[in-house]
Amino acid sequence: MTPHTPALPLQAVLFDMDGTLVDTERLWWEAVEQVAGRPLSEADQPEVLGRPVEHTAAWLSTATGRTEADLAAELHREFADRVRTGIVPRPGALGLLDALAGAGVPTALVTASPRAVADVVLDALGAGRFAVSVTADDTDRTKPAPDPYLAACRALGVEPAACVAVEDTETGVASAEAAGCAVLAVPSLAPIGTAPGRTVRDSLVGVTPEQLREMAAPEIRVMSWNLWLGGSKVDDHRAKQVKAVLESGADVVGLQETGGSAAQELAEALGWHHHRAGENLGVISRYPVTARFGDPEVGFYGAAGVRIRVAPGREVDVWTAHLHYTPYGPYEAAFDGLGAPELIAHEDVRLEQMRDALRRIAESSAEGVPVVLVGDFNCPSHLDRPDVEWPVTRAAADAGFADSYREAHPDPAAEPGHTWSPIHPVHEDGSGRPEPQDRIDYVLHRGLTVRDARTLVTGVPRPWPDVAGNDWPSDHAAVVTTFALPRT
Repeated sequence: MTPHTPALPLQAVLFDMDGTLVDTERLWWEAVEQVAGRPLSEADQPEVLGRPVEHTAAWLSTATGRTEADLAAELHREFADRVRTGIVPRPGALGLLDALAGAGVPTALVTASPRAVADVVLDALGAGRFAVSVTADDTDRTKPAPDPYLAACRALGVEPAACVAVEDTETGVASAEAAGCAVLAVPSLAPIGTAPGRTVRDSLVGVTPEQLREMAAPEIRVMSWNLWLGGSKVDDHRAKQVKAVLESGADVVGLQETGGSAAQELAEALGWHHHRAGENLGVISRYPVTARFGDPEVGFYGAAGVRIRVAPGREVDVWTAHLHYTPYGPYEAAFDGLGAPELIAHEDVRLEQMRDALRRIAESSAEGVPVVLVGDFNCPSHLDRPDVEWPVTRAAADAGFADSYREAHPDPAAEPGHTWSPIHPVHEDGSGRPEPQDRIDYVLHRGLTVRDARTLVTGVPRPWPDVAGNDWPSDHAAVVTTFALPRT
């Protein structure tokens, strides 16, 4: 039995410097213009904002013919001169630093600027405000790589998942999120879009330590994906599967139709952990697997699960299930005209498989450990078709599982969330009848908070049978849900 443990507190707040705490983005912009010998435009922003001096120097070198070393030295001088005479704290910055100090929350300065410039700013703000400072001189790679934030967390002895990073550029946000921090984005010169785990505000004015604590709740992004016989119908399917998982941003993926080796091969390609069950089911996870559940020799249909450690003291159980495909209710409704009683009666096989999965979940569950159940259920949901009380999803709901997609998108007419099928617009019997499009793949949960849920198909898949060249190597859409772990 895993003990019930408290949620991670807000362990630290990690501040970017330029444009976040002090108004130096403008000074940096002016310094680059001076060295470049021309006004900068919006098109120059990706090479200037949030970038280390060396990057901008290399960029200027290609245009001016000057050496990168000379340009870097001149950029250092121009920027440092401006900082000494023109530094201005950003609105709300000093007030937030004081409030965090009063609340006992440690802070760090994490900047892509060199140490010489950072020390000038620290002197102006008060170096004692920060327990740690990390500059471009302190790590082999700087932003957008995660190294600076990871270095700050190591120095403070804290977990990235329990920290909030405060940033003003896309480059800095990418660095902090790659390190696993929640992000408060306060754009300075260029806009920053919203995303799961990211809060965007106009300024630091009014930001409180309690608000930052709420942002620091650990998240996990879970994906359900039927690989379609391991992906074997599509050329170069393994590389395409890896690409899809990376683009999804998933932390853990429950797989069906793995074709035997897909879970292990995908995990090895990603550098992740994995669990393989039988020839058809698997789970891959960027987080360590601490326990495995279910029959390891499960047949083509059934369920298997793992327990993963998301952060110290924070675990989640993730189960993947694949239920029998026939008789298929949407066909019986659309093609055979069966009514609700017959459709419900024909769910007996899948219903028993779901009940078996729920029994196994109940046997392995631990107090305080949330559970996610994903899978290809091969049946519609009672939440989507009110005329039929589909018993398989109802059984899961009766066992306490909520449907993450319907929590995020409660109106099935406006957001149907179809997962079957991106490659079957017409029925494959040659009749030309439209294929019933339906939601049969799910990410269910018990004990989590849904932040976001969506279906995923990359590219524009060509229809069956001309699928070999598709970018999307499956006949199902995937489902991807971002959860916040509970605050206890």
